[in-house]
Amino acid sequence: MGTPARSAEDMLRAGRVGDAMSALRESIRSDPSDPKKRLFLFQLNCVLGDWEKALNQLNVAAELDPGVQLMARVGRAAIQCEVFRQDVFAGRRSPLLLGEPEPWVGLMLQAVQLSGQGRHAQASELRAQAFESAPARGGTLTVSESEEGVPHRFEWLADADERLGPMIEAIVDGKYYWVPCTHIRAIYLEPPSDLRDLVWAPATFRWGNGGEMVGLIPTRYPGSERSPDGSIALARKTEFNEVAPGTFEPAGQRMWATDAGEYPLLQTRRIEIDHADGPVTNG
Repeated sequence: MGTPARSAEDMLRAGRVGDAMSALRESIRSDPSDPKKRLFLFQLNCVLGDWEKALNQLNVAAELDPGVQLMARVGRAAIQCEVFRQDVFAGRRSPLLLGEPEPWVGLMLQAVQLSGQGRHAQASELRAQAFESAPARGGTLTVSESEEGVPHRFEWLADADERLGPMIEAIVDGKYYWVPCTHIRAIYLEPPSDLRDLVWAPATFRWGNGGEMVGLIPTRYPGSERSPDGSIALARKTEFNEVAPGTFEPAGQRMWATDAGEYPLLQTRRIEIDHADGPVTNG
């Protein structure tokens, strides 16, 4: 018979998030001083969107193991950004913007506020205006399944969530941003290696001005953590739900939409966007 911690991992693989939580709590009761189990519980609480409990477990893990301090700093900031993000999509707050916003960006911010208030028809009208004005830029996208890493060429890139469209959510320097695709030269992503990567994907951003920063991209769409479907909460699939006639909002793993097709975030290794001074040459 396996240990409760091992049982939790097995249940998680089967998509049984609630059962995994119960098994892990039982394991911690028998060994409360194990920082690895506390980190596991932190990550599982993040999957379920229980941010306060996640923060508590992260702090306990950092007290038990000083080597966790760096992860704890990143995790605390990510949790704060996730709470802020919830308010953005509920129409209560506006995201920070990277770079000088163009008029179409303002329309996108107004639209997401209206969507959060349930005024979907008005939001769709504003988004249609924004999409008409937003400049399209070509580039390449490379996924893990690409043969020998061959990049897929696209003429335009957007998030599959129409609330975002040509904007990318990013957590940079401990703050939550919306970044227009036109401000980005490249995004580099590593394959997921831990449970928390199903909540926030580590990324390296290269900006249009040549600067470079590391950060996170929320892996899942807002509200995915509340889904009773473990495959949605664990970013194993994406579903689109009609919230109003002709208006759809996704749940589960983030998808990139291009003229060449759609690509899941967790399989994406790099996105390179054309700029006037030529394509990205290294990364």
